[in-house]
Amino acid sequence: MYQDFKITAGRPVYVQVKEYLKRLMVKGVLQPHQKLPSTRELSELMNVSRNTIISAYIGLEEDGLIYTQKGKGSYVAQMAISVTAPLLELNWKERMNSQALLAEEMDLMKHGIRAERGTISFTSIAPNEKLFDLGNVKRAFLDRMAVEGEVLLNYGYAKGYKPLIDLLKQYMEQKGVDLTGKDLLITNGFTEGLDLVLSALAKRNGAVICENPTHHTAIKNLRLHGYEVTGIDMERDGINLEQLEQVLSRQSFDCAYFIPSYHNPTGIVMSPQKRLELMRLMTRYQIPVIEDGFNEELRYSGSHVSPLIAAAGEGNGVIYLGSFSKVLFPGLRVGWVLADQELIYYLESLKRARSIHTSTLDQSILYQYLLNGNLDKYLRRARAEYKRKYEWTRRCCEAYMPYSLLTGDGGLHLFVSFAEGFDTRRLLELCKQRGVIFTPGDIFYTDGTGRETLRLGFSRVSDENIEAGIKIIGEAAKELLT
Repeated sequence: MYQDFKITAGRPVYVQVKEYLKRLMVKGVLQPHQKLPSTRELSELMNVSRNTIISAYIGLEEDGLIYTQKGKGSYVAQMAISVTAPLLELNWKERMNSQALLAEEMDLMKHGIRAERGTISFTSIAPNEKLFDLGNVKRAFLDRMAVEGEVLLNYGYAKGYKPLIDLLKQYMEQKGVDLTGKDLLITNGFTEGLDLVLSALAKRNGAVICENPTHHTAIKNLRLHGYEVTGIDMERDGINLEQLEQVLSRQSFDCAYFIPSYHNPTGIVMSPQKRLELMRLMTRYQIPVIEDGFNEELRYSGSHVSPLIAAAGEGNGVIYLGSFSKVLFPGLRVGWVLADQELIYYLESLKRARSIHTSTLDQSILYQYLLNGNLDKYLRRARAEYKRKYEWTRRCCEAYMPYSLLTGDGGLHLFVSFAEGFDTRRLLELCKQRGVIFTPGDIFYTDGTGRETLRLGFSRVSDENIEAGIKIIGEAAKELLT
């Protein structure tokens, strides 16, 4: 006993000794009222300093796990842990509800593509961490902690950190949004925002309309909330309005979900004219719109296109979900919902009931980073690098891949379509054997179609691997086409 103790680098040794002895007590190896070795004896047995053992004993006594008898030594205290309770074993899978089972079934992290070491992976559309502005993030943290550190480490407010709320309102106003009658709620990223909105809306028809294809996470959450999802085909400048109007004329929907800018997965930016026509249709049929502000800042060419919520003017029918996850740092789980103030009033209560509030520390770091004027500087650098990678990926696709359509006006990915009848699932199997993986496009479709498509995420792939990987995909695709 005691000689199996091993020191882990990076943690105080006395804490490790304390935790080791506590485990022996919990497991019953050290029994209540059993005398412990002297500090000198135990230091020799565990090969640590005597002062380390003294500190560990002090900590254990403070926790009520040992007691000392003057002149006699230290003893294990009586612990209120029962080791004789009946064994309770349950089959948890049988106790899962349909929502939990569906979530597991659609979990790509568990059932998606597994990358072996050395594989060239085009599956990620996360930002490249090598571009992260660590120096200014650290500065923002220190600046904010110096101002109100005690406040930031305590409980915050469900609605969010007010300085950040005010700053984000200004940010949205600069996008052309009329803030009259609107308010803003801070969330744990885009996904919580969508979940809160879907939880709040009355399910009158049990149906949602969206683009087809669309964001897989959105499809997953819509289905988890019990909605039937109807997808409308995409055209080169956005959703097919003629098809949309036909569907709207014969079916009622609880809401619509759209990604007008740098659409995931196609990368298409909806034209300004089409945005106006879309909002006219939504107004005519009185359908609330959930707008996903995905990748809005990653524009590589052309002028800025205002979001749908800006086109809506003083109207209150658009719910905007914003996040900097694909632009700045996804590790800071901060997103927002901008919508009618009455809706935000109810979302705030839902948020408070479910997660109390988003990390005030995370919010304050983002606030200070933005306040210090770092966003524009970072975006210039990020845009330049991602644009270069985007153009390089396009050139490689054009050189090596027998596609029928290549889309993507910006962002961190391209969407590839092959001839009708082509199967990218078969292509993926072939490419995986050759050390390359990508995201098959069918996961983004609401109706099980899209087998001839795939998404290429390039943000975290080196130039050399972009070319090598696309060459392998192209060669494998040509083999399947012959």
